[in-house]
Amino acid sequence: MTKKTKSIDDLIAVILKGIDELKGQDIQLLDLRKIENSVCDYFIICSGTSNTHVNAITGSIQKMTSKQLKDHPWHVEGEQSSEWILLDYINVVVHVFQKHTREFYDIESLWGDATITHIS
Repeated sequence: MTKKTKSIDDLIAVILKGIDELKGQDIQLLDLRKIENSVCDYFIICSGTSNTHVNAITGSIQKMTSKQLKDHPWHVEGEQSSEWILLDYINVVVHVFQKHTREFYDIESLWGDATITHIS
């Protein structure tokens, strides 16, 4: 296992823990590495039940990655509406949706060639 692989695995584990701490729902890990021209290596997708819940989940992820890995997202988008917040960690992009927004955009279908692991 290379250092890069280990650090990505560590990042994924901490992100998943951050989601789990705040009871994020329907967590899925999409492995995009075999898809040509993909934007990153992995997507992590989950749902929250409200604006407050979506904000709390992303806050938990950022706090844990900062504290445990000294890592911060390169870019954050969607915090104003909290319908869909994206945290871009370069190789791993996290999407935290409200359920209705997730159903509307249906990212899992758009990236149907990805290997999808259902976490919870």
